[in-house]
Amino acid sequence: MGKFVTRQTNSGYRFNLKADNGQTILTSETYTSKSACLNGVESVKTNAGQDNNYDRKTSANNKHYFNLKARNGQIIGTSEMYETSQGRDNGIESVKSNAPAASVVEE
Repeated sequence: MGKFVTRQTNSGYRFNLKADNGQTILTSETYTSKSACLNGVESVKTNAGQDNNYDRKTSANNKHYFNLKARNGQIIGTSEMYETSQGRDNGIESVKSNAPAASVVEE
């Protein structure tokens, strides 16, 4: 089962969703408070299961990535860059399977 790793940064709080193998599969924006960061985690858990909440993107240098959006359209997480669209789609499936029951760990 995956886990959300929260941490304080110089400018606020962030989380990473990590798969069982420790690979980061989703990264949040920077939040101004710990409680806002934890609300972001809950939003990922709520929205991860619905395919229409994922925006599949291609960067200017032809790398593939995705954004997970909340119902209100706000981006709540961004993936790493993938070499292929299949890799990106596998990343989406990993978020779908890991996020809903993932534990939260503070770093």
